[in-house]
Amino acid sequence: MLAGQRLRRVGLGLALLGLAACTAPGPAPVSERTPARASTTPTVAAKPEVSRPASAQIVPSTNGLHTVQRGDTLYAIAFANSLDYRDIASWNGLESVDRILVGQVLRLTPPPGAVETRPLEEAPQPSARPLVEPPLLRAPQAVLLAYTEANWAQVSGALAAVAAPAAKPALPPAEPTAPPPTAPASPAVPDPAASATAAVESWLWPADGIVAGRFGAAGGKGIDIVGPRNAPVKAVAPGKVVYSGSGLRGYGRLLIVKHAGEFLSAYAHNETILVKEGDSVNAGQKIALMGDSDADRVKLHFEIRRYGKPLDPLNYLPERS
Repeated sequence: MLAGQRLRRVGLGLALLGLAACTAPGPAPVSERTPARASTTPTVAAKPEVSRPASAQIVPSTNGLHTVQRGDTLYAIAFANSLDYRDIASWNGLESVDRILVGQVLRLTPPPGAVETRPLEEAPQPSARPLVEPPLLRAPQAVLLAYTEANWAQVSGALAAVAAPAAKPALPPAEPTAPPPTAPASPAVPDPAASATAAVESWLWPADGIVAGRFGAAGGKGIDIVGPRNAPVKAVAPGKVVYSGSGLRGYGRLLIVKHAGEFLSAYAHNETILVKEGDSVNAGQKIALMGDSDADRVKLHFEIRRYGKPLDPLNYLPERS
């Protein structure tokens, strides 16, 4: 009986040891591990940089019409087609030259009966006539005679001869004959070329460099000035920026400035444009930096236009020493 109790105690001890072994902490199986939770902080994906769409290119019209695209101005459309912006505004009944709508179709030819603006240089010049100099009238001069008997008798006889007919009724004096009327001289007419130059008080060179392209050479409508990249480009006269962009094919980054007397100056192929449309600029103000946008080399292409007609800039810029 005693042996049986010992056996039961030994079995109970072994059972307790097994239970303790089962409840002891130990490494959990890999299969039972739960994956680490992801961070709750949301990650913001980098937004791709959105590039500003370039404005549509303005090219000379082949059908006499132009559909306005974003970025177009009436000055740029007229410039591309060698027209006067005022004519386009008149032909299309525009209330303001500064307001055109995207998608609007503009006619670039005059409607029937329309009057086209003509430059002053094409007006006939009246011829001036020289003044007719009136005849010079001279009054008779008295002769002083010495007192002698002979001279006294001569003067007395002359006075008697003059006084004798005075007793007779005097005839009415004859009306003086009026000189032939002379045509009034025409007022002096200023030289159109001189007045055009005077419309801009002083022209300045737009940039320093070598003049490589001349007006009219290979169809050129201006001159090319070659210089270093980022050389300053300056306004040739006071005015207002009426176009700033790259919408004219073949001109790259282009600036157009309107001056007094309906003159326009254009600065093409810039590396950087420093002013915007609507800005007023002074003569000599830096408005851009020279570059090679849409060109084969670094240069400034410079034009002067009046009533849409290209003019030789060398006839307006001062001579260089």
